[in-house]
Amino acid sequence: MNSDFKICPMDKSSIKSILNISELSFPISWSLESLESELDNKFAKYVVLKKGDSIVGYGGMWLIIDESHITNVAIHPDARGHGGGDLIVEALFRICRKQKVTAITLEVRSSNFLAINLYEKHGFEKVSVRPHYYEDNGEDAVIMWNRNL
Repeated sequence: MNSDFKICPMDKSSIKSILNISELSFPISWSLESLESELDNKFAKYVVLKKGDSIVGYGGMWLIIDESHITNVAIHPDARGHGGGDLIVEALFRICRKQKVTAITLEVRSSNFLAINLYEKHGFEKVSVRPHYYEDNGEDAVIMWNRNL
């Protein structure tokens, strides 16, 4: 794992970099407006992954009472394969523990084996499938939970 990485809170100056990473990472990216609105969402917690001064990844979640829902985790294609996803998930877990969150969930494309492996490595378990969840191609979403934070 590269020690040049650091985790920082998302702020307004991060949005354009996050949008770029989102567009490179997801078939259906969040819009600029959606990302900006997360800054004002009192339930949202987002972190960015920096290498030097450049944002190379991000992750976010919504905290609702004692549970959390991961909304996005993405790494710029040029920065993948160096443990950045682990750092982001671990940072989200730290926030959850600080907020007394006891369980965390997410949906992931059934074909996204790299993400599924990342989440399983961090204690997530496949719980169910949401059929035809993704609008772009009708792909199923795998619902995963980690109830051991």
